[in-house]
Amino acid sequence: MKVFVAGANGAIGRPLVPRLVAAGHEVTGTTRSERSAEAIQAAGATPAIVDALDADTLREAVERAAPEVVVHELTALPERFNPRKRDLYDATNRIRREGTRNLLDAARAAGARRFVCQSVAFAYAPAAAPEVMDEQAPLYLEAPPPFAEGTRVIAEMERAVLDADLAGLVLRYGWFYGPGTYYGEGGSMAADVRKRRFPVVGSGSGLFSFVHTDDAANATLAAVERGAPGVYNVVDDEPATLRDWVPAYAEAIGAPPPRRVPVWLARLVAGKMVDSMSVQPGASNAKAKRELGWEPRWRSWREGFRAAPR
Repeated sequence: MKVFVAGANGAIGRPLVPRLVAAGHEVTGTTRSERSAEAIQAAGATPAIVDALDADTLREAVERAAPEVVVHELTALPERFNPRKRDLYDATNRIRREGTRNLLDAARAAGARRFVCQSVAFAYAPAAAPEVMDEQAPLYLEAPPPFAEGTRVIAEMERAVLDADLAGLVLRYGWFYGPGTYYGEGGSMAADVRKRRFPVVGSGSGLFSFVHTDDAANATLAAVERGAPGVYNVVDDEPATLRDWVPAYAEAIGAPPPRRVPVWLARLVAGKMVDSMSVQPGASNAKAKRELGWEPRWRSWREGFRAAPR
């Protein structure tokens, strides 16, 4: 098949493109830089230098590629994760709102029949105690800043994809670890944990669902080739409490053990978002396994943090 990957040089795009090529697909991948275009070409795909916010140029690129499937992996996250910054997600919110609209319009114009879209599995509304949620659970539309607007934009993006007049699949990825992520070598999370700037807050009972970027790329390949329209959580098999995964991650990267701090103290540094860290839900991957025929290689972050590529 002909596949158009928007965001081919991102954390998922980089491992995804060579997998698509190896599976026999004819791939066009977007980037905004000449240097990244060379990497896309080296992976066996055709590069398209285009900004997704430029609707006309994007449409021309998609029509030129004439894809059967369009894959949306566009984000614009900052290099450093800082929850105190109110504009943390502004650029990504714009991409998810305007870029998604432009990409859907371009996909329709080009006659694409399938649209696979990146979303997140950590935007579910918390319950009274941490739970593992499936895709039917509500999103956290009343989250504290800076996440509230981001979650509303995610819900808007997902609805646009699912309501489009083509087969729309939304992949809610877990917290990424692996090359090019906050948790990878040179990432801001790795730096903070090494400097003991990411503590276990309060009881540390909130749940985090992780997925290695290689496993996320494999799930995306599966969604390109099969699966009914709908929403799928793409996460590993073991949702992790904060009190479990932070020490394990620190040990895996050779960092000192994390500090433990009360909620009131963490709130002074990180704001109200820390309140949700004790009730944050995890996500179930049962549907993706059942309907996409996908299995994560790194079934648990416990093994993945130690042994998976960083």
